[in-house]
Amino acid sequence: MKAIVCTKYGAPEVLKLVDMPTPTPKSGEVQIEIHASAATRADTMIRRADPFFARLVLGFWRPKRPIPGTALAGVVRSVGAGVTRFQIGDQVCGETGMLFSAYAQYVVVPETSAMMHLPDGLSMQQAAPISDGAVTSYHFLKSVGGVGAGDRVLINGASGGLGTAAIQIAKHLGAHVTAVCSADNHDMVLSLGANAVIDRKTQDFTKTNNAYDLIFDTVGTSRFARAKYALRKGGRYICPVLSLGLLLQQMRTSKSGGKRAKFAAVGMLPHDQINEILMTLKPLFETGVIKTVIEKTYPLDEIVAAHHHVDSGRKRGNVVIDMAQG
Repeated sequence: MKAIVCTKYGAPEVLKLVDMPTPTPKSGEVQIEIHASAATRADTMIRRADPFFARLVLGFWRPKRPIPGTALAGVVRSVGAGVTRFQIGDQVCGETGMLFSAYAQYVVVPETSAMMHLPDGLSMQQAAPISDGAVTSYHFLKSVGGVGAGDRVLINGASGGLGTAAIQIAKHLGAHVTAVCSADNHDMVLSLGANAVIDRKTQDFTKTNNAYDLIFDTVGTSRFARAKYALRKGGRYICPVLSLGLLLQQMRTSKSGGKRAKFAAVGMLPHDQINEILMTLKPLFETGVIKTVIEKTYPLDEIVAAHHHVDSGRKRGNVVIDMAQG
């Protein structure tokens, strides 16, 4: 099979296309022929080992698992003994979590993995990014941030993969949504349901006092120390981009009744928790409450270009890796 390997940390050029043996499932495992994956900001941060202390988990000198990628959609082609959750021919989507290995034509995962049957009406390309943008955004908004009806929510980085999902999910939860993005993306975020837009290049949302119940910084370009002034009493600042500063602020504010900073590693959640989120999201995708926004699609052999585009910071929605292209 064709696969991308990353044997050292660095720029996109460390990613190499190679031929590898196709993995076969053992007892309790399923083999998936991957039709689509996604190039995410999390993938590029893992490629760089950013932040540096992530090496304690990923591998200090080089990645422990050389095939990157976590998001996928594909078809079950083989099952190991005892598998009951999936059958050969099932169309599925989900994520591999800390196993990575989704930048390949085939992957083998436990049947208990964070995986669901493909939502009705979605293509493989539309389904592959669900486990990144939608699952992460839902967990942060609902479980970490506790968003409810009437909350005023600000989403920084609203035009990216997480941001476009977060707008739709926050609206579904009954929030009033303010989106922060560049002027070129204002129409897009408004079409997704944002109530108001802030131009990130000309306005500083942290200078708006006591305006929001929750700030979801999907890209980690703000800091709690400044953003807290835009929060109402008891407001929450949540961010999926881990830094030492955010970690310290979370520890410092965790026991206070005031404004709080929060982080969560969604990819390290138990698979059963992620599966619960997937099953909550599935009917929302099937009924069109949430839609996958795709900006670009690349074949596997253009993964370097895909990562360069994600690194540029100008990604609109999701960047999909289509295994059938090329």
